[in-house]
Amino acid sequence: MSTDLRRKEQLPELTERIVDTYMQAGAINHLGHCPLPRYDVVESIIDDLREILFPGYRRREGLHVGNVAYYVGDLIDGLHDKLTTQIGRALMHEDRVSQRREPCAESVDYEARGQAIAIEFLEQIPMLRKVLSTDVQAAFDGDPAVKSTDEVVFCYPGLTAVTVQRLAHELYKLKVPFIPRMMTEWAHRETGIDIHPGAQIGHHFFIDHGTGVVVGETTEIGDYVKLYQGVTLGALSFATDGNGALIRGQKRHPTLEDYVVVYANATILGGATVVGHHSVVGSSVWLMHSVEPHTTVTMEKPRLRIRAEQSERITGDVNYQI
Repeated sequence: MSTDLRRKEQLPELTERIVDTYMQAGAINHLGHCPLPRYDVVESIIDDLREILFPGYRRREGLHVGNVAYYVGDLIDGLHDKLTTQIGRALMHEDRVSQRREPCAESVDYEARGQAIAIEFLEQIPMLRKVLSTDVQAAFDGDPAVKSTDEVVFCYPGLTAVTVQRLAHELYKLKVPFIPRMMTEWAHRETGIDIHPGAQIGHHFFIDHGTGVVVGETTEIGDYVKLYQGVTLGALSFATDGNGALIRGQKRHPTLEDYVVVYANATILGGATVVGHHSVVGSSVWLMHSVEPHTTVTMEKPRLRIRAEQSERITGDVNYQI
């Protein structure tokens, strides 16, 4: 079957209708000469940062004391340039939107601002490596299925998600627009674990299995905390002003103190909710109020109903372990 070229005659008219929507639905297009951060460059920044944080595990083999400084230095130099540009673009767009500057403000040196933030961010890498080493150790100590810390670095999605979140959190604290959220959404797509860059997370943090974990922006997590798959640390409700608009900047998500364990599919909601240290929240619990330290919160034991063609059997106690 050959293409009917006459059908293509309608494409110019279709194009015109599509372009008309760029004015009618302007909130979902970005036109003009103010460039946004580029997703592909942000992804390459994540890749380079992970290479620095965990050298020898991913791209470059044969690293040793004699050549690692040269290799890392080359990566840092490239990251400086990429971060400077992308942060500058994010700052430019933020000013353009918040201050309604049209077109882009040429009086502001966004590249200089971007460079200052980029260097301040890169200065945090030694500290981040120390914290991430505790996360790796927490995974090794907390999961009998893992045979070595190398396996954690290679294979565990929780470590990938937490690594990117810790990087993004440093940019978030430096008030960089866009880019922190772009980074954590990349990790969300890759791992199924959704941690907002604003969440504050202590050391020795371990997410076991991980798929479906959601951690909200104002969540505070202490040291030696462990989460299982499907856990939600979310908001109970969203306050609004007199016009019905959301009030932003308030604490909406819970606090987990040190040595808390939260099992699979538990949901903990609310900015005033505090789970005290050394507490355990069981599977499928729905928790909307604080609990004291050294508390165990569980659902009442469910009944398991098994239907067959000729009979029905009900059992009361169901125990399982992952």
